[in-house]
This record gives sequence, structure tokens and C-alpha cells, in this order.
Amino acid sequence: MSDLVKIELLPLGRELSVARGTPLRDVLFAHGVEFPCGGRGRCKGCKVKVLAGDLPVTPEDCAKFTEAERRGGWRLSCCAQAESDLKLDLAQWEANILSDDSQFTFVPREGWGVAIDLGTTTIVAQLLDLKTGTVLGVRSALNAQAQHGADIMSRVEFAVAEHSQPVLQRLIRDQIGQLVQAVWDSAHGKREALSRIVLVGNTVMHHLFCGISLEPLSHYPFEPSQPGLQLFEAAALGWDFAPTVMVAFLPCMGSFVGSDILAGVVATRLHESDSLDALIDLGTNGEIVLGNANRLLCASTAAGPAFEGARISIGMRAATGAISEVRIENGGLRCHTIGDGSPRGICGSGLVDAVAAGLDLGWLKFTGRLLKGDTLPLADSVALNQWDIRELQLAKGAIAAGLRILLEEWGATKADLGKIYLAGAFGNYLNYTSAQRIGLLDFPMEKVVASGNTALAGAKMALFAPSEEGWLYQDLLRRSKHVSLNESARFQDVFVEEMSFPNVQV
Repeated sequence: MSDLVKIELLPLGRELSVARGTPLRDVLFAHGVEFPCGGRGRCKGCKVKVLAGDLPVTPEDCAKFTEAERRGGWRLSCCAQAESDLKLDLAQWEANILSDDSQFTFVPREGWGVAIDLGTTTIVAQLLDLKTGTVLGVRSALNAQAQHGADIMSRVEFAVAEHSQPVLQRLIRDQIGQLVQAVWDSAHGKREALSRIVLVGNTVMHHLFCGISLEPLSHYPFEPSQPGLQLFEAAALGWDFAPTVMVAFLPCMGSFVGSDILAGVVATRLHESDSLDALIDLGTNGEIVLGNANRLLCASTAAGPAFEGARISIGMRAATGAISEVRIENGGLRCHTIGDGSPRGICGSGLVDAVAAGLDLGWLKFTGRLLKGDTLPLADSVALNQWDIRELQLAKGAIAAGLRILLEEWGATKADLGKIYLAGAFGNYLNYTSAQRIGLLDFPMEKVVASGNTALAGAKMALFAPSEEGWLYQDLLRRSKHVSLNESARFQDVFVEEMSFPNVQV
């Protein structure tokens, strides 16, 4: 018997040869399969369909799939090993990753630099000519750590409870080193011309890359031990670049408010504004900054991964097969699906649209209760259940409550807000009318600004800092105050209030 088995991946048309007994999670992540729960068999995000070959049913399969689904070949790939030749139909494919093409003023410098937005799900790197500000190359990838958990708390659990932080550190350092090399090679540049590499990311990504213990972030009061600027020589990270190439990971603003948000403040120039503005990143840990040229308040709130399609029964990221838009047509729902073919699930923007439409059609009560059956049918076999609705309520309630608490801390109301900047891919593709309908963005739409990848934009601006001291953004950090929502006596009450949808008659 051969020590190798073949795995054919459809509809990708790829064939892999792996050692017999290889865990599928070790090979499928690179081909688009997600592992939201970190391979613990707690969800169905990694499901694959066996078209040929034998993949035995596991106890986890029995817990997550019906008998009919198991007979149809559905398996959790995180709990399976390749013991024989297989032909698999994958449930997730390629996803779009948001880059940045914003313009900004700068003082020219010598050499080239690389700006990197290290996200929990995705990574984007841009190579710039520091004399002209021209973007010479772009590379992006899914974060390789995601095979150990889709959200940051899953990564923290894996790192701390399983003593595996070195695994996550090695994965991300190796991946980013390869990404920098790839974007460098794409521009055919001379290595000695590379002078700076700047990274931004949330606090967990900051600690994982920099080799700082995540243990303090795993329990109350969730305060990072070393949130400041971290500097490295590229060679010390195992990267094959000149010794003079300096790598900087920008500092965090506090607790779970990372340097990606700090970069976003700089990119939107919120810290220079005469009016009271807000920056909101609608991710798993929704980060909010409120402020102007005088001071800044920031906070993070555990919104949960619903906005990214995770923890939704048929949720997925914005990839081929995801329902991304839902609208009312002839008294029913019309869905738009990314790519060709039948819908396989729903991403965050589609989820918000679907619930907004359900409210307008009277299929959902303002409390979130389904009024017509146990599901909200969308297209083909894709439907939302009551738990899915609750997950969205938890996510939107956390964001809305966090903003209200910050406004109270400031002594202001929503009416006092000038602009509301939405950062990240979800904010870029979100239908604002739907977001307003469910109470996620309870503002006049003319105040809301889709700001794209502000983290990457701010990282690019940092490449032009006159010195290492300039990377610290010391003045901005001195004017910032982190508000710990878990210590607020009001947060839980406000959160419960904000979970309901607006009770309006259509």
C-alpha cells in the first residue's frame, strides 16, 4: 500500500498528493476551507462533501449533520484524516480582500517601504516608493492562523489553553515574510532599496507577531502587558533582507483596541477634526473611537463574528456562493449571490439586508422573533433560523451600546456627531439603509462615510515618519483615553436596550 493518497478538490480542479493519515485541516485551509472554531468540531464552517472515496463518520459529524446529510457525504474536515484517495466538493472558495488606493500628503524619503494590515482573517501588503508615494505592488492572503480559530478569542484560547502561542507566532511571521518577499519580487526591486516595513493589527495580532504573552488578554481585566511600539530587524525575524531594514509594529490604543484603529484615526484625520466624529470598525471585536482635535475616547466591544458571516448557521465570508445582497421584490425576497451558481450561504452584508427586509415584510417582530415559521427562507435551501437572528442582534446591540456609552462619557448625544467613518471591508459593502433599519447605524445617512481599509492607509502614512519616534504617535496616544466597557455600570442595561430592532411601521 502506498504511503501517499490523492485528494481531488472540486470545483477548483486541483489534485493534491499527501501522506496517508494527514489531517484534512492541514491541507485544505490553503484552498479556501474555513475553520471558524479552530478545528474543534463546534461548527460547520469547514464542511466538505465527499464525492468519491471513504471518509468515516465521526462523533462530531453525528452531532452536526442529520442522517440524510451524512448519507449525502457531508463531513467536518477538521475532524477527518485522509486514509484513502478522495474526491471532495469544497464549500468555500476564493474571497475578495480589501486593499487601499487612498491619496495623502507626505514628505518624500529615500528607499522603498512595505505597509501591512495584519487582520484576523486577511492580510494585505503594499510596496511603496517612498520618494513618490507610488504603490509598486500589492499582495494579499488569508491569515494562516485561521486554521486554529476564525475569531481572535479562539486564537487566544488556542494559544493560552493549549500552550501553542509559538505555533501561531511562527505561522504569522513566516507568512508575512513570504508576503513581503512576494510583493518585493513582483516589483523586481533591489533589496538594498527596502528601508522600512510597518505593520498594524488588533491587539491579539500585535502580541502574536511580536512574541508577547497573550495570557493577560485571556482573563479580566483583559489588559495587554506590552501594547507599545515594537521594533525588529528583519533578519531577527528570519527574513532574508538587508540588516538595515527596520520592521515596526505600531502601538495599540488600549486593551482590544489595536494599532489598526490607531492607523485608522490617522488615516481619517479624526484627531484633527473640529467636529465630534466617530470611527467604527464593524468586526468580531467592534472597535469605536470618538473624538476630535482635543481628545479621543476609544473602546472595544465583543460584537461577535456575525458581521463576518461566522456563527451563523449558513454563514460564510464574502466569497463565491455567498448571498451578499437581499431586497424586497413583489412581496418576497430577491437575493444576489457572489459568483456563478447556486447560493451556499450568506455573508455579513446579506445578513443585514435579509433581516431588514424581514422586518419590513412583517416576517420578523421588532424583538427579533420570527413570525412565520421557524426560519426566514432566502434562496434555494439557504434560510436564517431564530438563532441567526439573535446572533445579529447581539452584534448590532454591542456596537450600538458601545457608541452610546462613549457618547455619555463625552457628554454628547448622537445628534452632536459630525461624521461617522466606517472602516474595513464590511463597512465598505454594507447597505446603509438596511443598517439603519435594524438600528445598527442610527444616523442620517449623509453623515456616514465608507472609509475602506483605513488600517492599511494609516500604515502607509507611517512609512513616511521622519524617525522611529514618529512611529509612536505619542501626541495622539497622550490625548487618548481607553474606556473599558466591561467596567461600565451602564453597559449591560444599554446593551439589552439596543438588542431590539427599531419598532417602526412600514
